[in-house]
This record gives sequence, structure tokens and C-alpha cells, in this order.
Amino acid sequence: MLFVIALLAAIAFIIISTTVGRLHPFAALILAVFGYGFATGMPLDLLLTSINSGFGDTIAYIGIVIIAGSIIGTILQHSGGAASLAAAMLRIAGPRRVPLTMGLVGYLVSMPVYCDTGYILLSPINRALAKKAGISIAGGALALSLGLYATHTMVPPTPGPVAAAGILHADLGLVIMWGLLISLISLAGGLFFVHRYASGVDLSPPEEQLSTTEEFVNASTPPAPLALLPVILPIVLIIGRSISLLPGHPLGVGVIGQLLQNTGQPAVALLIGVAFALLLPKPLSRQVVSERGWFGEAIRKSALIIIITGAGGAFGRVLQESGVAAVVSGSAMSFEYGLLLPFVVAAVIKTAQGSSTVAIVTTASIVAPLLDSLGLDSETARALTVIAIGAGSMVMSHANDSYFWVVTQFSGMSVKQGYQLQSLGTAVQGLVAATALIIIGAWVL
Repeated sequence: MLFVIALLAAIAFIIISTTVGRLHPFAALILAVFGYGFATGMPLDLLLTSINSGFGDTIAYIGIVIIAGSIIGTILQHSGGAASLAAAMLRIAGPRRVPLTMGLVGYLVSMPVYCDTGYILLSPINRALAKKAGISIAGGALALSLGLYATHTMVPPTPGPVAAAGILHADLGLVIMWGLLISLISLAGGLFFVHRYASGVDLSPPEEQLSTTEEFVNASTPPAPLALLPVILPIVLIIGRSISLLPGHPLGVGVIGQLLQNTGQPAVALLIGVAFALLLPKPLSRQVVSERGWFGEAIRKSALIIIITGAGGAFGRVLQESGVAAVVSGSAMSFEYGLLLPFVVAAVIKTAQGSSTVAIVTTASIVAPLLDSLGLDSETARALTVIAIGAGSMVMSHANDSYFWVVTQFSGMSVKQGYQLQSLGTAVQGLVAATALIIIGAWVL
């Protein structure tokens, strides 16, 4: 019981210290690591070794991937590439299907772009479409939010799923494949909620400078196919590598197979994506790649996520070395927690402290040493566990989440309307994802 009590106390400390005490998540995780180690009687040398190796190994796996993904997203944002992709999808779907269009736009854009940035960038487009169609902006506003959230929490190369994959040693290609499927199913559930409950709500958004979709696209904006390339190419390469490594080597063992195995390594694939992203700015100036320019901005954004993820990796390694998995294995074997446990833990942490990334990293650290006991130690199971954690980190976005305030302020929702739409919408979407995971897990695991 000492191990279980210490683990629960560590989780409670992380939640309370980051919410009530406003302690930085990195500091909260590190203090929780030491507190747990001392409480369970770990020798100091083993504790320090576990912290160092867990921190270093995690960063070694995800560091370059997160930085490269952040650079791609920043270039898409500032070059107009994200707006170009949005405009292209609007032309395909048409302005009359505003919620569906905005949901799919958000789903695509949030793979490399942070969801709060994506919402700020795209919410004026939703307003212009709603005005053109003569409908309330509420449906499109919530659909955009849910579309951005779906891929932000479940599909690499966004930082949260990448971090969880690193901590759980999951194959990133499998995470992407399952993440694309589950996030699309969850978005369908979110769009149903939008259609039934949000579309008729009357909102009065603040005045915005840009009022038409045409103003987002000009002569210097990159064409949509070129803007899509830095997003889709790394995903294709990473998935291709995962397929090439399957038993029987379906893509062959010759030059093509070797090429995919090399270029499909996550760090390499994302760096290739960065190379193609550099084709977007017109002209490509020193401002783009300088310390104070777009590269510098992207690296500063990613640094915070990397150090929090490293601390989460240290937490997970200490849990592993302490033997807590053996303590809980008996109860785990007597009850089929399966993918439900990581979902519930992530949902509790997310709802309590607000940050999806912190919820994902903390949950992955807790679950990592328990995978074998939970029957989730196969490659597919590890990938689905990453998705389950991401799904839990959507439940639910409310007043302690910065994204909640971005959505409400840019769409003109009152706090009450934010709880009725944004909070309930993210809860519904997360629960739909969890249901899909349980069904798919029963089939493939």
C-alpha cells in the first residue's frame, strides 16, 4: 500500500501545486519525483540515476521531433500557409456547410500548429463564412475548436502525442495511423454535438479587422498544395517506415525499404518537413531563420514542452525502478482496466489542472511501468495507449484551461456559454474517442 499511497500523493501534489500554488509543471514533476522516491525508500544513488536516465532518454527521443514540428507550424502560421490550406478546404466544402468545413479545417491545421494559435488565426474566417451564409457563428466556432483539439491531442507531430510516444516507447507511425482514425471518429461525435446543441446559439463576437476569407489569401501566400507538403510528407514517411518494418517487410528489403526506414525515422522525417516548409516564405530572409525570427520563436515554444516531457520521463523511470508495477499488477489482472485506465487518469489530471500537455506527459509517466500488467505491452497496444491518453486530455476544457479563454473570447461566448458549448463539446468528443478505442481495442488487442 505504501507504493500506491505514494503514487496517489505524487499525483495529487502535481495537480494541487500547479492549480492552487501556480507552480511551474516542470518544478512540480521534479519535486513529485523526489518525494515519491524518498517516500518509497529508494536508495539515493538509484533515484538520481533513474531521474537522469529517464530525463535524458526521453529528450533524446522527442527533442528534435518537437522542435522540427514547432518550426513547421510557425512557418505555416506566419507565411500564410495555414490560411491558404483553410481557404482551399473552404472552396472544396462550400460556405453553406460552415460547421463541417471549420471542423475539418481545424483537424488538418492543428497537426503542426498549436490549437490556440490555430483558433486565433482561423476564427475570423469562421465569422466571414457565417456572415456569408446568414447563420450564427456558434456552430462554426465550436466545430473549429473541436477540430483543432482532436488532432492536437491525438495525432503527431503535435507535441503531446509525440511526448507520450517517447515515454511509452510507442512506434510513432502506428500512433499517427491510429490517431488519425480515432481523432476523426471523435470529431464526428463533436460535430454531432455541434449540430444538435450549438448551431442555434446566438453569439456576438468582438469586432475583427479581417472580415472576409479573401483577405487571408494574397499574392505572397503560398499555394495550398505547397503548404500541405511540409505537413503531409513527414506523416507519409513515418507511416511508410512503420509499414516497411512489419513482419514480412511488405514494402521490400531493397533500396526502397532501406530508404523508408532511414527517412521515416521521426527526427529525419520532420527535418525533411522543415526543408520543404522553407519553400513557403516569399522571400526567404534571415528573419525567418534567425534567433529573433520564426526559428527562434518556434524553438522557444518547444523548449518548455521538451523540459516538461523530460521531467515526465524522469518520473516514469523512477516509478519503473521503484517496482510499483508489481504492486498493482494483481489488481490489474483481476479487473480489465485496459485502455480505460490511461484515459481516466488523463481526464482527471486535465480537468483538474487545465493543461492537455501536462496531463498527457504526467499520465504517460504513470502508465509506462504498468503497460505489461495492463496487457498493453504490444506495439499496437502502446500506440493505442498514447491515443487513449490524448483522448483523456480533452476531457474537459474549462476555466483553468487557457484554450477555453481563447475560444470564448474570440467567438464572443460568455463564460456560461463556454461551459455549455466548449466544455461539454470537449467532454463529448473525448468520450466518443474513448468508446471507439475500447471497441477497436477489443478487436485488435
